[in-house]
Amino acid sequence: MAKAPIHPIFLLRGEAAAAVPVTFVTAATWADLRAGLDARARAFADAAGFEPRAGRHLLLPGSKGALAGVLFAVEAADDPNLDRFRPGALAGLLPAGAYRFANAPHDTRLAALAFALGSYRFTRYRKAEDKTVQLELPVGVDRDDLTRIVEGVALARDLINTPANDMGPPDLEHAARALTSRHGASMRAIVGEDLLTENFPLIHAVGRAAERAPRLIDIGWGDSAHPKVTLIGKGVCFDTGGLDIKSEASMLNMKKDMGGAATLLALAHMLMGHGAKLRLRVLIPAVENSIAGSAFRPRDVYRSRKGITVEIGNTDAEGRLILADALALADEETPELIIDMATLTGAARVALGTEVVPFYTDDEALAADVSRHAQAESDPLWRLPLWTPYDTLLDSKVADVNNVSSGGFAGSITAALFLRRFVGAAKAWLHCDIYAWNQTSKPGRPEGAECQAARALYALLTERYGRS
Repeated sequence: MAKAPIHPIFLLRGEAAAAVPVTFVTAATWADLRAGLDARARAFADAAGFEPRAGRHLLLPGSKGALAGVLFAVEAADDPNLDRFRPGALAGLLPAGAYRFANAPHDTRLAALAFALGSYRFTRYRKAEDKTVQLELPVGVDRDDLTRIVEGVALARDLINTPANDMGPPDLEHAARALTSRHGASMRAIVGEDLLTENFPLIHAVGRAAERAPRLIDIGWGDSAHPKVTLIGKGVCFDTGGLDIKSEASMLNMKKDMGGAATLLALAHMLMGHGAKLRLRVLIPAVENSIAGSAFRPRDVYRSRKGITVEIGNTDAEGRLILADALALADEETPELIIDMATLTGAARVALGTEVVPFYTDDEALAADVSRHAQAESDPLWRLPLWTPYDTLLDSKVADVNNVSSGGFAGSITAALFLRRFVGAAKAWLHCDIYAWNQTSKPGRPEGAECQAARALYALLTERYGRS
C-alpha cells in the first residue's frame, strides 16, 4: 500500500536544532504567564502593549537578536465563540523557522492541523511567498495521520481552485488516475457516447454539449470481503446553467462546481492511506454544463439508469441529474453505505450560510455519528430533514419526477428528496450539500477552495471500519 510522504511542515521532537516556543494565552491566564516571563520578555510585552485578545500575537526577542518566543492569544475554553482552529493563523503570522507549542491549546491535535492547513497557498499560476514555517508536533499527535489529512485537504483545494480551462472532465480524470496509481487502486472511465451504451443517460445529457466529453470515473480499492462503502462526488467542472443560463454573478465562481468530486477524492486519499478496512468505491460523474445546439432543454424528458423518467424543469439543476445515474449504479451492488457530496443548491447557503454543511440521511445512528464527529473535528455539519411531504413538490405531469420543485421553497430539501429516489438497496445513505469555498480568510482556512466535511467523514469511517 502506498504510504504518503511526510508533510514538510511537521517535525518530530529533536528534528529541529532549536524550535521557538509558542505560548498560548487567554485573558484568564495572561497574568500568571506574564509573571513567568523573564524580565526582558515581560518588559518588552508591556512596552509593546500586548493584550490577550483572541488572535493577537507578539514575537519576543532574545538577548542576541534571535526570536526567543511567541505569545499567541486564544479564546477562553468557555467562550461561546471559541475557535479551535485559531492557531491556524500562526503559519501566516510567523517568520520562517521551526516552532513548538510551549503549552497546550484547547485541542492540541486540531491546533497542529490548523497550523498546517493555514500554511496552504495555491501556487499554480504565480510564485508563492518564499517562507518555510514548520511545527514540532506535540507528543501523542500522530504525524502520519495528520499528514494524510493535510495532503487530502491540499489536494481538494488545489483541484477546486484550478480554473475550468485547466480542470475539465479529462483533467479531473487525470487527477483521479494519479491518486489511484499512488494507492494501487483500480479505475476505469466511461466516456462520451459510451455513457449511452452503458446506460448513463442523465450524465450524457448534461455533458453532451461541451467540447470536452462527459465521463463517469469509477475507482475501486480494498478487499472485496470488507464492507462496501461508495463515495459519489458531483464533478461539474464548470456550470453555465445550461440554456437556463446563470447570471454573471452566479456564474463567476462555477469552477468550484466540481467541489464534491474533489472533496471525495481527498477523503479517498485519507482512507486509502490509512488502510481502512473497507471495500471502497468512488464514482465521479464529470461533465461541463455548457450551451450549444446539442444542449439538453427545459421540458425534455429522460429515462434514468434506474428507469425513473425525469422531466427537466430547469437545466441549472444539473448536478442532481448526474448524481442520480451514479447513485443508481452504486445502489445496484447493495453497499453498506453510500455517501454523496455536491455543491448542489444555493438554498443550502440561504439556510445555513457558507460554513455549515447541511446533511441528510434516514439513518438515525449515522446522523448521530456524523454530528458527533463534525463537532469533534471542527468540521461543521448540520442535519436537515428529508421531509417526505415535500416530495409532491417534485411532481411532473408527463414524467415520474421533475428535476426541480414547484415554487421557490425548501430547495436543498427537495434536491435531497430527488436523490433519495435513486437509492433503495443500500443499507444507509448520506447526502452532503457543500459550498466548497471560503468567502474570506479565517484561521486554517484561507480564502478560496475548501474541503468541507471530509475530515468529519474520515473520522467517522475510520472509527467504524478501523484498518486492515
